[in-house]
This record gives sequence, structure tokens and C-alpha cells, in this order.
Amino acid sequence: MIAKTPAGAAVLTRRSHIGSAWISDWNPEDEKYWESKGKFIARRNLIWSIVAEHLGFSIWMIWSIVATKLPQAGFNYTTDQLFQLVALPGLVGSLMRFPYTFAVPKFGGRNWTMVSATLLFIPTIALAYFVARPDTPFWLMLIVAATAGLGGGNFASSMANISFFYPNRMKGWALGLNAAGGNIGVSSLQFLTPIVIGFGWVNLYMASPQGSSGLYLQNAGLMWLPLIALAVFGASRYMNNLTSARSTLKDQLIILKCKHTWVISWLYIGTFGSFIGYSAAFPLLLKTQFPAITVGVAFIGPLVGSIARPLGGLLADKVGGARVTFWNFIAMGAATIGVMHYVEIRSFAGFLVMFLILFVTTGVGNGSTFRMIPSIFRAEKLREAKGLGDMARALAIKAAGIESAAVLGFTSAIGACGGYLIPRGFGASIAATGGPNLALEVFLTFYVTCVALTWWFYMRKSFLVQRAPSLAEARV
Repeated sequence: MIAKTPAGAAVLTRRSHIGSAWISDWNPEDEKYWESKGKFIARRNLIWSIVAEHLGFSIWMIWSIVATKLPQAGFNYTTDQLFQLVALPGLVGSLMRFPYTFAVPKFGGRNWTMVSATLLFIPTIALAYFVARPDTPFWLMLIVAATAGLGGGNFASSMANISFFYPNRMKGWALGLNAAGGNIGVSSLQFLTPIVIGFGWVNLYMASPQGSSGLYLQNAGLMWLPLIALAVFGASRYMNNLTSARSTLKDQLIILKCKHTWVISWLYIGTFGSFIGYSAAFPLLLKTQFPAITVGVAFIGPLVGSIARPLGGLLADKVGGARVTFWNFIAMGAATIGVMHYVEIRSFAGFLVMFLILFVTTGVGNGSTFRMIPSIFRAEKLREAKGLGDMARALAIKAAGIESAAVLGFTSAIGACGGYLIPRGFGASIAATGGPNLALEVFLTFYVTCVALTWWFYMRKSFLVQRAPSLAEARV
């Protein structure tokens, strides 16, 4: 329940942990508070955040599998058009992340999780209806695919929300775990969808498959409906809003004036943009380059990338996000060269191994890059407040939390554009040259710029010395 102080402020009592909309005394940096009740509340919110985000990712990437099955179901779309259906949800999802980022401090993390999960009914129901109609014109199917981008927005609000629940020393692990739980939704989608669209007993509303194809493509949308309902209920019952996380849009938009916002956004295109872009394109890329291979193996890529993400955050907690990110981009470049080589010699085994390494590096880079954000902004604010007393220090830490949460969401929005650029890049490259190597050469060049930016802004001795001793408390 919620008790009232004489001043009328709401204070969380011990019995009100579950089912209370707002918590007004949140202080995870206080170790006694954290151990007595903070970590239990944070863990519960993290669990249901992961559930909702997992579904968001699954539905965001749903067209990565559905597009590969459309020709078999009777849709007469070209290869380039199929890549467009895969790519457009990535673009819409990246755009949706901007309003989703700023929604958490405005409406509350619990409230917005409920709203964002409910919106997932739109792309799933629309897909189930239109994929059963092979005469659907391409422009209309493109609109249907675009609605899947609603699932892409969930990540930004989820990460911004969870960043408020954990103390600075645990943010890397918590954010990595939250993100991995969402990212792995791509893998579960790519594993489950080929199964459920091939079995009539899971078909909910139609008595027969589409034509003679033996496919129940509508199941790709219908299978998620009860899980979405569960996520909405769980968020309503077990999540909380934090009054300490509230801020105005004006307070959050100050991040746009900070150079680190734009540098990290560029780096995140290279890490998360690569993960989501490769995840979207991988099944169709397999189908076009190695037609004898079933797309059922595609789920392995997003799976290993998702598992690697919290490891990247954990490594960053230990040795620093900049170091992990720097060397990880070098590894990404090497893996990209390997993919190009094995595509050229038509070796599926080599191609798969190199691409799985590439997926692992995207996951590690996702975790390490995101870990840099709260560290950088905490260090900057503490440096500004140095010598001004305990009150100034406390205000600096709070401001750093609000700004880093906004940057987490904003950066994820910029990075998500890779979900559009990479599939479109592969589609254009195949259309122009017959293979994906031209696109891979462009991606490799981008990784080189990421290596240079990471070194220049976060690895140089002058940067570290300038910000000491703040970085002793907030490792970059």
C-alpha cells in the first residue's frame, strides 16, 4: 500500500512493492536500501521488462522469416521487394525509438511498458490477415510490414527504464541482461516460426493451409497473441514507475548538445545496427546465396549474438567499455573479411563460421558500448561538480542518470537504422553485382571509422587524464 507523509508525498511501504504504480523513495546507490528491498524490486521489474522487450524484438523481426516463405505461399514479389519487406520494419523501428525514449520519464516505465506491449497486437493481427491473401498488392503488404516496427521501439523505452533501477556498479550487467533478453527474441522468432507455419494443429482460425503450399503463414502472427496479453498483465501487476526518473522533454533534449551522444550513436550503429541488420537479412541472405541450405539454421546467429551481449557488458564493467569496444570493432572487421572470402569461394561452412563470429562480436559490442554511456555521463557530471560539496555531487549523479537514460534510448534509435540499411544494402548489392560483397565492403569501411572514433575519443591518454579522478568512480 502507499502511505502518506505529512507533506502529502507518497512513500513506498514494504507491503506495496507489488502492484504499486509509483515508487517515490528509490535510492539504489544506498547499499543498505539496495540489499533490504531495492534489489528485489529491480529484479522483478527487470524480469517483466525482458518479457515485453523479448516479444517486441520477436515481432519486429517477424518478416525476416515470413518474407522467405511468401513466394512458396503464392506471392509474386521480386527478390529486391522481399528485402524491402525485411528492411522497412527496421527503419520504422528506429524512428519509433525516439518517442519511446522520452516516454518513460514522461509517463513512467510501468505505464509505458503496458502501452507498448498492447500496440504489438497491431502488426501481429495485420500479418495474420494479409499473408493469407496472395493477391495483396506489394504496396499494401509493405504497410503491413512497416507496422512491425512498433516492436522495435520497445527496446529504447525498456533500456531507459531499467537504467534507473540499478546502481552504477551494476548497470553494465543489468543493461546487458535486459538487452540480451530482448535480442534473443530474434532467435526464438527465427526458430519457432518455420515450425508453427508448417503444422495445421497450431492453426487457430483457418481449417486448411494456403493453397497447395502446406503453409499456415497466418500462424506467424497468431502465435504471439496470448503472449502479448500475458506481457501486458505482467507489466500492470508486477512493474513500477519511479518518481525519481521523471523529467520534462526539455530536460532530456539537452543530450543533443553533447558530442558524446553523437559519437556513441555512431558506434552503436556499428554494434547494434549490425546485430539487428544481420539478424533481419541473414535468412534471406542464406536463401539467395546457398539455396540448398534451409533457413531454419538462421536462428543460430541472433542466438549467439544475444548470449554475447551481457558478456560484453560484464567485460566492460571489469576492464572498461572503451577497451572492449575498440578491440571488438577490430574483430568485427576481421570477421567481415572472412565472410567476404567464403562467399567468394562458395563455402557454406566457412561462411557460417565467420558470420557466427560476426554475430558474437555484435553482441559483445552492444554490451560494451551501452556500458560506456552511464560511465561517460556520470564522469562528466562528477567532474563539473568537483569541489562544490555533497549536495552538488548528489544533484550531479541524478542529472547523469536522467541524461544517460535519455542517451541510451536515443542511441538505440540511431543504431537501429542498421536494421534497415543492412538488408537494403544486401538487396542492392545482389541486384547490382549478383552477390553481397559490395555491401560487406561498405560495412567494413564503417567498422574502420568506428575503430578510429573509439580510439580518438575514449582511448587516448589525454582523454583519460583530463577526466581523472572522476573516471576512477565511473570507468569508461
